Amino acid sequence: MDISVLGISGSPVRHGNVQTFLHHMVKSAGEPVTRREIVSLTDYDLGDCIHCNFCLKKQKPDRYCSLDDGAQELFTKIEAADIIILASPVYFMRTSARMAALLDRLRVFIFGNEAGGKLKNKIGVSAAVAWARHGGLETTHLAHIQAFMTLEMIPVSVHHCISPLGASAVATREGLGLFEKDIRLGVELDQGGLHSGRAMMRRAVELCELIRKGTAAC
Repeated sequence: MDISVLGISGSPVRHGNVQTFLHHMVKSAGEPVTRREIVSLTDYDLGDCIHCNFCLKKQKPDRYCSLDDGAQELFTKIEAADIIILASPVYFMRTSARMAALLDRLRVFIFGNEAGGKLKNKIGVSAAVAWARHGGLETTHLAHIQAFMTLEMIPVSVHHCISPLGASAVATREGLGLFEKDIRLGVELDQGGLHSGRAMMRRAVELCELIRKGTAAC
């Protein structure tokens, strides 16, 4: 069974804690996953949704939005993936501005005359990295989960983790929120966070396989 995973980083920091966490998650997905890709929103010229409603009636297969920017390439990758991971740093107790801009642009998959409904029943995984253990992880997850539900995707949840809402990690030792100049990738020290990333991916693959089997049975 071929399963493809797309990880999307909403962090402006290249090769930082969010991308490191995301790489760990994608790598841990296991043998059923045959295609893995990680993209960073920093590498894309992504504008804000202007609510022009182009997507309602004027979409074409190679153009889902009126804005001529990097979004179409992202839309193509998102549409092709079976499991989509939204990974963001926690900014002011919420997801990053880059990620929020992408979420707004995903309305092309809700109302679009071409793309509408094409994310239905895909698996959505939320991932977040905070400076401190209780510094906005779950509010960041909620932003991602609300997007998944609006798109009629299936959000991943695992109870025996740091948070059942998503993969949750911290960038400081033990999540204390203390700056230590010799620690750049604190997420690598967060064993509980890394465990939550692996657990969410195992569940994501399991759900994807169940959906595939159920669709085949129909």
